[in-house]
Amino acid sequence: MPVSRRAFLGHSMLGFAGALRVGKGVALRADAPAQAVIQIHLGGGLSHLDTFDPKPEAPVEVRGGLNTVVSKLGGELLSETLRRTADIADKITLIRSMTHTEADHDRGTHTMLTGFQPSPAILYPSVGAVVAHELGVRNDLPPYICVPNAGTQFLGTGYLGAAHGPFSVGGNPAQDRFRVRDLAAPQNVDEARRAHRRQMLADLDADFAALGDADAVHASEAFYQQAWALIDSANARAAFDLAAEPDAMKERYGRRGLGMSCLLARRLVQAGTRIVVVNTAGFDHHQQIARDLPPRMADVDQAFAALIADLDASGLLATTMVLLTTEFGRTPRINGDAGRDHWPRVFSVALAGGGVKRGHVHGSSNATGAEPEADPVHPADLTATVFNQLGIDCAKKLLAPGGRPIDVVRDGRVLREVLGA
Repeated sequence: MPVSRRAFLGHSMLGFAGALRVGKGVALRADAPAQAVIQIHLGGGLSHLDTFDPKPEAPVEVRGGLNTVVSKLGGELLSETLRRTADIADKITLIRSMTHTEADHDRGTHTMLTGFQPSPAILYPSVGAVVAHELGVRNDLPPYICVPNAGTQFLGTGYLGAAHGPFSVGGNPAQDRFRVRDLAAPQNVDEARRAHRRQMLADLDADFAALGDADAVHASEAFYQQAWALIDSANARAAFDLAAEPDAMKERYGRRGLGMSCLLARRLVQAGTRIVVVNTAGFDHHQQIARDLPPRMADVDQAFAALIADLDASGLLATTMVLLTTEFGRTPRINGDAGRDHWPRVFSVALAGGGVKRGHVHGSSNATGAEPEADPVHPADLTATVFNQLGIDCAKKLLAPGGRPIDVVRDGRVLREVLGA
């Protein structure tokens, strides 16, 4: 659900209270290679066979109707839908052996965005919510932001509660008059502060009391001031201001929704946001995939390649981990409608930056793209790797309602093979 200005103020104050409570004694690694994460999530189920893992030697019913290009990733072939990405592929790690068992959209999305298989007993928090919970605020920017919005409950907080939820910018960043929802400074700041204070502090005192923290109850005024600063500081407003970007940079990313969302994500992590999820959809190609996928991938290809090149040129790629993910792949054979159906048994994701190897392929699928052939990677492994690079202890347990301890990541291993120079 989108977070309004008023709700974000309230949630932020609860988050500050939680940070005071759990932050004592928590030591985050000072040598963490990544300071921020940008995740581009392509909802619907991106076909690995028509993008990152083409099979040009396979029968036509497997390889489909698209051609390939030679990439800078050691000459590895990519689909013609990734021509720009092929030119920056020497900066990324490509995982061709992602695998899980959830062929339903909701279940697959939950699995990829949380690192956990769905459970009827509990809703797990997204990776972004855990990052917000563990790392908190930096430079007056919300720690977890979705662009343009979350779009799914699986980018939410699960059992962690609303205090660690994403700030959704709302709207279309490609529009000329795009403004971040609820961020514009009020004309009379003092009056607005007083109105919010009167309306919210009584409820917040009760909320803090329910959390069982007497110190927080008496400190609600201070929390209010800090929460306001998150969305009312000059630094925050400047970070969200896409108009400050030169026209040439906007053209480079592409002046469409995904391109401008990725450019905004770069501005946000540069300013201090811990994790930005760029959430887009339209990759559920059960019909006419050779016709309908290329125009969707044109935006992805341009935006992703521009983001990696831009971060690298500025030096930010060294400390910013970028992920390109989806909930599952597509069937290894073209169906009767010239499309591909859901296929979680093997698919591809791309990583870059934040200590990830440059120009590396990890794992492989078999000759028809139906199964992992070598080095299978599970969603929990990807989650563990992200947490590790951010300095979050993968062995830590978080507390669900009722004081129940739950692993921050379960049965996942850090992918050491994709890390390093």
